[in-house]
Amino acid sequence: MSHAAFSPVTALIAAGRRPGKDAFAESYGVEDKALIEIAGRPMLAHVLATLLAHPAIGEIRILTQSPERLLANADIAALAAESRVSFRTGGDSVSAAVGGAIGDAAFPFLMTTADNPLLDGAMIDHFIAVARGADVAAAVVNERVFRARFPAGKRTWLRFAGGAYSGANLFWFGSPAAHKALAIWQTIEQDRKRGRAVIRAFGLPILIGAGLRLLSLAGALRRAGKRLGVMAIAVELPFAEACIDVDKPADHAIASTLLAARAAP
Repeated sequence: MSHAAFSPVTALIAAGRRPGKDAFAESYGVEDKALIEIAGRPMLAHVLATLLAHPAIGEIRILTQSPERLLANADIAALAAESRVSFRTGGDSVSAAVGGAIGDAAFPFLMTTADNPLLDGAMIDHFIAVARGADVAAAVVNERVFRARFPAGKRTWLRFAGGAYSGANLFWFGSPAAHKALAIWQTIEQDRKRGRAVIRAFGLPILIGAGLRLLSLAGALRRAGKRLGVMAIAVELPFAEACIDVDKPADHAIASTLLAARAAP
C-alpha cells in the first residue's frame, strides 16, 4: 500500500496493569507484564520499535499507570526518547484510558498492546489497508489460518456462522463516531459481571444469533454497528502468529522462538 496519500496514524499502546499483583509478570521477575523479557528485550520495547519503524505511524502514546517503572528499563527509555513517543497516565479502565488518549488529537488511531511482541510491519500494513474507512475495526485470525501453522496451539475462539476467530490485539478508531463504541466498552467494563450492559449495547437478537451461530462475524458486526451508529468491521489477518499475545508461559515460549527466528541471518 502507499502511505503518501494518507495522514499519519497515531498509535496507542496499552501498557497498564490490572489492580493487584500480576502473578505472570512476577514469575519473570518484574512487576509489569510489559517488562517481561523476550529475545533479549522487554515486550513493550518490541512493540514500540515496530511502530517507530513503520512509515504510516506518526505519534505514539503509551498508556500506563506508572511511566517511571517502564522508563527504568534502558531499552524502553532509549526508544521512548524519540520525540514522537509520549506517555498517558490513567486508572485501571482500558477504555477510559483510550478515550482520554484520543480526546485531543486528530483521527485515525491504531491501538495495540504491550503484550503483542510479534507485531510486525506486514500485519500493520494489512490491517490499516482494510480498516481505513471504518469508524472502528478489530483484527482477528481465523482458526483455520492458525491451525495450519500451530495445530496444537491454544487460543480463545469466538464462533460464528462460517468460522471461528481469535482476537489479534489490533484496533482501529477511524472517526469521532468511535467515541460511541468506547462509551459502550466502558459501560461493559463496569458492568461485565452482570451482562446486562452487553445486552443493552448489542441487543438480544444479535447475541442470540451469534450464540447460535446463525450470524457470520461480519454480519454480527454490521448489525451491532448499525445499532450503535458506527461502521464496525473485523479485519482478518492472514498471519497465524498475529493472535499470539503473551499472557502465559506457552505463549512466551512460542514468541521467543519466533522472534529468535526473525533475528537470525
